Amino acid sequence: MPLFARKSTKNSSDHSDISQDSKGRSSLTSTMMHNNNNNNNGHHQNNNNELDKKPPLIFHCQLAHGSPTGLITGFASVRELYKKIAECFDISEEDILFCTLNSHKVDMTRLLGGQIGLDDFIFAHRKGRAKEIEIVKTQDALGLTITDNGAGYAFIKRIKDDSIIDRIEHISVGDHIEKLNGVNMVGKRHYEVARMLKDIATGDTFTLRLVEPVRSGFQGIGPRSQSRASSSGGGIGGANGGRNYGSGKETLRFKANGNAQIEAKFDEATTAGVEAINNLLESFMGINDTELASQIWDLGNNKSNSMDFAEAIDSSDLESFGFTDDFIIELWGAITDARRKSN
Repeated sequence: MPLFARKSTKNSSDHSDISQDSKGRSSLTSTMMHNNNNNNNGHHQNNNNELDKKPPLIFHCQLAHGSPTGLITGFASVRELYKKIAECFDISEEDILFCTLNSHKVDMTRLLGGQIGLDDFIFAHRKGRAKEIEIVKTQDALGLTITDNGAGYAFIKRIKDDSIIDRIEHISVGDHIEKLNGVNMVGKRHYEVARMLKDIATGDTFTLRLVEPVRSGFQGIGPRSQSRASSSGGGIGGANGGRNYGSGKETLRFKANGNAQIEAKFDEATTAGVEAINNLLESFMGINDTELASQIWDLGNNKSNSMDFAEAIDSSDLESFGFTDDFIIELWGAITDARRKSN
């Protein structure tokens, strides 16, 4: 008998079964500056009111394998950010694999996800060598955690020690999963890729085509030691004369509806709750997604019981995940624990 009644979901598949136990420099300037009033498509004309009240946010960016510093502005989503970076450095948008914040290394703890600190320095990692690897699935769990870049590329976020994947030396954290048994994975979300890997029967052989990030380059790249607030000239703050917005206390957060909004950084309870939810997503689904975890936290943070939380999940776009009642209870426990510890 279920722990509580929930309306039936459109997708009957149980995504919780996807994976178990699973991880001065010269400067360039972006060619398109932020100007909502002159947007030919009018796509964001009525959005981002908070951003419109202030001079445009401008972020420093480099290619992770080495480049001059670019100034990037005028984006409201990860996909738009990639487009701006591509325009700035005269490269293909599809050539960008993912971005890290404040480090040029392939460091998945610094992965750019659903938000950017207003003082963060962006490093764009480009596609490198492609490789095809044949794997025998000797165990049910492959031992990897999959995430995506928010622009259609799924890649390996974490590899569990002594797992099937860990024992294959040619597979590394940061590799983009481009094809599975010849089927193109570009455009699929990380949970779709994780489910397809989980659905491979134990004992079967499958082939992964991976694309690794470019890892070579000079070692002198990196963000400037001084803060933006101390910069002069260069127009970093636009009309505000170089003054930054939040001195690291605020972030630009990308919303699911395509808008971007400046918000305060997560408080202690939110940080703990999002981390706990993300750990559950990794354990039950084999994915890592801070933005998804944040969305789940937002749905549950103002609820007083698990039934209301379950109804909020089923009434949102998260219904398509087909979360089981047991998984909802686990998520609710993570939310209530985080709220209790912060009191």
